[in-house]
Amino acid sequence: MNTLTTQDVEHIFEALRKGLVPERGIEAFAVGIDKQRGEIHRQLDLAHSGEGTIKFFRGGYGCGKTFMGRLAGLDAQAQGFATSFVVVSDNDLRFHRFDDVYRKVMTELGTASCPRGALGDILDRWIGCVEQTLVAAGENEDADDFDDLVSRRLDADLAALTGGKAPQDFVRVVQTIFDLKQRGEFADAGALISWLCGSGNVGASAKKAAGIKGDIGSRDALDYLRGVLEIVKAAGYAGLVIVIDEAETILRMRKDSRHKSLNGIRQIADAAGSYPGLLWMITGTPEFFDTRQGVAGLPPLHDRIRFLKQGRFASLRQAQLELTPFDAERLKAVALRLRELYPAKDQSRLDTRISTAFVERLVADVTAGFKGDVGVVPRQFLRAFVTQMDLVDEHADYDPATEYGFSPSDLRPEEEHVLTGAPLRVQDEEPELVPQEEVW
Repeated sequence: MNTLTTQDVEHIFEALRKGLVPERGIEAFAVGIDKQRGEIHRQLDLAHSGEGTIKFFRGGYGCGKTFMGRLAGLDAQAQGFATSFVVVSDNDLRFHRFDDVYRKVMTELGTASCPRGALGDILDRWIGCVEQTLVAAGENEDADDFDDLVSRRLDADLAALTGGKAPQDFVRVVQTIFDLKQRGEFADAGALISWLCGSGNVGASAKKAAGIKGDIGSRDALDYLRGVLEIVKAAGYAGLVIVIDEAETILRMRKDSRHKSLNGIRQIADAAGSYPGLLWMITGTPEFFDTRQGVAGLPPLHDRIRFLKQGRFASLRQAQLELTPFDAERLKAVALRLRELYPAKDQSRLDTRISTAFVERLVADVTAGFKGDVGVVPRQFLRAFVTQMDLVDEHADYDPATEYGFSPSDLRPEEEHVLTGAPLRVQDEEPELVPQEEVW
């Protein structure tokens, strides 16, 4: 907790006030998940040693799938990985189009020093490593032909690192970016970095400079990802971790899109081992994994990642990592940790009025409001808890023991379902097996 900056603390509480999972600083109040976090670290160790792997997080609403995905990304960055956190959406991310997935992965690509859009920084670091290697080998960096030597070395290294599997357009664009930067033409270099990130809005002049015409297509995107992965590692990073959050969104897509998206996940799972140093983490609900409209409807994928449980025991090391619902004690522990973090004007008054007894009362009241379903209440509970701390901090005469009353707000469908019995949105078609097909 001592490593958090003032800005990190403010970010945490601003996100919780809005009912969101903070993007950073969450390790400060990650309690009750030591075993699951240990499995994530085991996966990171595998990727660091050169394995390509994939892990699925399963859990119902309120189990902390997004939190765990964010935490995995932060732990990965702390261990020297580049990361990307992508949310499946039926609006701007069609998962069956891997050029869409690739574009989102590149847009959200980050490192410990560059939170988003980090490809340009990673390229610079790699080029710097190549230049240092040549200088260490006795080349003169002030020589007229030094840039040519660097360019040829970039080409040779990329071919060697990818086993010659990187598309020629990828290689040409990387070389052109280097040449343009050396000539001081930074606008065109930036445009080509955008193209390499999957953008379809790059001007013709920049494309002409690199000898390319179209955009990155769905069938080529995995090969481009391979090239990016190798550049990430050559730049000195341990590997790449990609978190795909809310895969259950696929269940709300049209039947044809849903079929293709599930096949896309199957192909990612099948190919994972051939991308050394790349770890995929995909979150989803039991409905996504266990119904015939989801993974269970695609036998090749379901057989590979099937969730196994003996009574109440499940191995953490299997393909699906089970996240269990919150209970009252865990909610209480999170609240007390957040109370320690809260930037109060008068910490003594905060501790007195937001007492352990009040925290226990708040847990009981919010849980009762959701008919005893502790698993679905974390978002509403944390929002209510932060509000109470804000009120105590802002008003010297506010006493939550007498003033507080819980009222759910801004309900999500899952919360409304528990609170009012309103039906959840489901597919209006009969369950059926998903046909196996190649998407890319």
